[in-house]
Amino acid sequence: MVVITTKALPFFFLTLLTTCLFTFTVSVHGGGDDTHHRNHRMISRMQAIQASVVRRDSSATAASPRVYHVTSYGADPNGKEDSTDAILKAITDALQGPSDGFLFNGIRNLGGARVDLDGGSYVVTRPLQFPVAGRGNLVIHGGTLKASDDFPTNGYVIDLSAPAGNGSGSDYNFEYITLRDLMVNSNLRGGGIQVVNSLRVNIDNCYITHFSTNGILVQGGHETYIRNSFLGQHITAGNDAGERNFSGTAIHLNGNDNAVTDVVIFSANIGIMISGQANLLTGVHCYNKATGFGGTGIYLKVPGLTQTRIVNSYLDYTGIVAEDPVQLHISGSFFLGDAFILFKSVNGVVNGVNVVDNMFSGGNKGVDIVQLDESGGAFKKIDQVMIDRNNVNGMNLKSTIARGSVEGNGSSWTVDLNSVLLFPNFIKYVQYTFSPATGNSFANHALRNVSNNEVVVVSDVEIPASVFVMVDQGKSY
Repeated sequence: MVVITTKALPFFFLTLLTTCLFTFTVSVHGGGDDTHHRNHRMISRMQAIQASVVRRDSSATAASPRVYHVTSYGADPNGKEDSTDAILKAITDALQGPSDGFLFNGIRNLGGARVDLDGGSYVVTRPLQFPVAGRGNLVIHGGTLKASDDFPTNGYVIDLSAPAGNGSGSDYNFEYITLRDLMVNSNLRGGGIQVVNSLRVNIDNCYITHFSTNGILVQGGHETYIRNSFLGQHITAGNDAGERNFSGTAIHLNGNDNAVTDVVIFSANIGIMISGQANLLTGVHCYNKATGFGGTGIYLKVPGLTQTRIVNSYLDYTGIVAEDPVQLHISGSFFLGDAFILFKSVNGVVNGVNVVDNMFSGGNKGVDIVQLDESGGAFKKIDQVMIDRNNVNGMNLKSTIARGSVEGNGSSWTVDLNSVLLFPNFIKYVQYTFSPATGNSFANHALRNVSNNEVVVVSDVEIPASVFVMVDQGKSY
């Protein structure tokens, strides 16, 4: 049995028609005039059918894929000449290419069109801003983009924002744009990548360096995913002589529902700035600028509505700052070199915060693993806060749950827990055990006071005894 696939049909029919035509011509050779004319017409029809099949097959095989090579537009892969116009022409053709319906309402589906940088290094003199919005399912990949010496200092090398007067007519500018396998060098003339009011954007396997403002800025929209990437203002691997002068922000998330996964930030004043809600950071390594030099690894500037999760990350000599944290989760992370977590009071609120199961390592300088900045006012609204189960080496343990004991012969026992408890003069829950030193001794006892993070238990008679206490500052009951 012979199996013929759909793809093979044109060739199959072409061969069949050719064979039949040859056979028919041989069989009728030498006939009469009428027969000759009829046969000639039959042969002409078969030849027309054959030509039609050939044309259709040629058309199918000649259909060009939706790949736009910037070198075909005159871009210089050696980085000697300005390639801005050539790259923008390739992007424009991709954005105006065939579409396959719509993604989100008003976003044309470009079907996975690709703008290929062909492994070259290109100089651009102005931002690569898409000339039209309302497009999606497009990839730009495979090369290096470098800002020129006269690149505008307020610009971004790749700019996913709506051009003036040419919006999408949608709630979002772009959807499912992928920037992959790129090196973006801002030449200390501005930012790397800007994503404005867009949906489901991927920034994958990118190396973004020499930015003076932001390496990546996400404004509005949601679900921008930044993964497997490296960002640094200056190319270094630590112990840099110029670390005190690092500036700029590697990633600024001013929007909701974004994720940063498996990303290294090796030089910047601030590693990640978050000013939007419901963001996730996992597998992030920040050694951008040491806290001792004024740097911050992760800054949560969302007072009162933080809604951020930081898990399985590595804060390397640079810590985390959170303003009025509400719904903040930090777990499974490693803090090295006296890096710590700082809660900064804006309106005195801290609510729904978990700092659990982390490791802290320092240089025995008396640094607390979690600290409070109450220069803007004391924290007064404290609820559902759990700081516990962290292990510490060379730093001071701080927690919202503390245990202690004291023994003596008398009628009053005081357990001082200030060295462990995070919040001053704040105990919401106490459990204690009164244990006489001898089994024949009995006394009435009671909890007398919990002010100033000291638990005082008294008895009605003097007696040798031990008192064990457990307190919690974060319980809401």
